[in-house]
Amino acid sequence: MSRQQTHQRADLYSRITDKIIAELEQGVRPWMQPWSSAQATDRITRPLRHNGQPYSGINVLLLWSEAIARGFTAPTWMTFRQALQLGAAVRKGETGTTVVFASSFIRTETSDTGEAVEHDIPFLKAYTVFNAEQIAGLDARFHQLAAVQDPLVRIGHADRFFANTGALIRHGGSTAYYAPVRDHIQMPAFEAFRDAASYVAILSHELTHWTAAPHRLDRDLSRYAKDQSERAREELIAELGSCFLCADLGIVPELAPRPDHASYLAAWLKVLSATSGRSLSPPAMRSALSATCTTCSPIR
Repeated sequence: MSRQQTHQRADLYSRITDKIIAELEQGVRPWMQPWSSAQATDRITRPLRHNGQPYSGINVLLLWSEAIARGFTAPTWMTFRQALQLGAAVRKGETGTTVVFASSFIRTETSDTGEAVEHDIPFLKAYTVFNAEQIAGLDARFHQLAAVQDPLVRIGHADRFFANTGALIRHGGSTAYYAPVRDHIQMPAFEAFRDAASYVAILSHELTHWTAAPHRLDRDLSRYAKDQSERAREELIAELGSCFLCADLGIVPELAPRPDHASYLAAWLKVLSATSGRSLSPPAMRSALSATCTTCSPIR
């Protein structure tokens, strides 16, 4: 990768991170807000491409955030050219939203010994999309959220998903956590939760921790209990994983603010700011330095 490409990629990462940091500094979790909007109290979905395929990763956060800021309720996004291919057109004066495409390519080089060596070169490319509400001439299907399912059917679907992961899930006690040494998830009894959606949201969170095992995604949890930054980072991963899973499963979790909400945000701000090289504002820094992140009971 050339120095220019490396700089462009770093700049793109910084722009995305700074956008999320700006919302966290305002006390808003951009990955949760869509579920409390008036238009989406009982319907949620990941943002969709023009062909109905869901976006993934950071693009979910970017498009959820943009939809909140601009009041979009349609789930579908597409490029200017894709709109034209569908016989539609972006309305004059509309501004698009930046999303990213991550991939890699193989570069073959000759080593000092004359052997051909392949290198997997990652790259990140930005492009612009528009919400269906910014486009004239689209079918109604591009504006529709997924139909609301019967709650029992939806929760049953979630139960089947969790069973199919193969995770060992035990019930009992009053805390929820993932135990890396024994590689199991501990959950309170189902009846202890406010409702089924809350149960699914917490289990999704712990299941995301479960993916950290060495034979899965291999995230290092050895410093979780001792290092606040490492703990905040892992909790942010689990928070996002839970949100993405709930969206895919059609579950709307409880959004009541927690008493330690400010500490969560401050801890995550510290992690994201360290990643982007951005300095926190003095109030945010003071809060971050004193924060403890306790999204779930300590991982054991």
